[in-house]
Amino acid sequence: MNAAAPRLDLTSALLLVFLSVLWGGSFLFAKIAVTAIPVAVALAARVIIGAIGLGLYLIVTRHALPTELRIWRMFLFMGIFNNAIPFGLLFWAQTEISAGLGAILNATTPIFTLIIAHLMTRDEKITRDKLLGIAIGFCGVAVLVGPSLLFDPDRATWAKFACIVASISYGCASVFGRRFAREKISPISATFGQVVTSSIVILPIALFFNPVDSIAHASTPVLLALLALGLVSTSFAYVLFYKILARAGATNVSLVTLLVPVSATILGALVLGETLTPMQGLGMALIGVGLLVMDGRLVRHLRAA
Repeated sequence: MNAAAPRLDLTSALLLVFLSVLWGGSFLFAKIAVTAIPVAVALAARVIIGAIGLGLYLIVTRHALPTELRIWRMFLFMGIFNNAIPFGLLFWAQTEISAGLGAILNATTPIFTLIIAHLMTRDEKITRDKLLGIAIGFCGVAVLVGPSLLFDPDRATWAKFACIVASISYGCASVFGRRFAREKISPISATFGQVVTSSIVILPIALFFNPVDSIAHASTPVLLALLALGLVSTSFAYVLFYKILARAGATNVSLVTLLVPVSATILGALVLGETLTPMQGLGMALIGVGLLVMDGRLVRHLRAA
């Protein structure tokens, strides 16, 4: 008997919305943290706490880890490009821009992933429909960043550009990470490996540039934000992501990309009093439409109508 094909039922859809809140919340928690402690310290706290949380999960579930040095070198690459670089850029960016805007710009990750996959692989080429989606998405980026990046860049403009570079880094990691399936390494093991290796990279940097006790005087809200970043938005969110992936399939779980900016914007408004400007709303809408066109479902629906 054939197994049932993955589908987005009501339970999976609700879990997907919940996951978007967890990942959207990471922008809120980061914003709270970096307003009070150095960016590198907040970054180190996130990956170390996240590694501890994932490690406990692997112990409880008796999940085996690979021991080959070659695999751990792959984990190190992923740790740098999927954690250290993008987390650091996004954390710094949120010292200058809102949590919601950071999440909106980070939603361009699938666009850059598709471009990088087209350039670096033989079997994942950009189709006409996907090219249209990329063009629409870049129009959204242009609306959000504006001409100031070319003519009069300020710190906020560079922060927006940092979010885009973070998305490119995520895209590189996503394309590279597909080889873990060929190595028959479970996604949760790969996630733990990259978070551990990124901790090893980030901690010395944080200690070198900041006092050892720089986190000791942080307020309770900041400490809670760091715990939430590590345990809720990293450990638990990754575990939930893979549960939804197994239940609903990769195509359906990718829809979380559309939901995270909305969740982050709502949380930023409710907790921090942030507002979404009309231009930011237009940029988010264009990126969202671009992602839907790339996904293919919107185009198929329109053609069938």
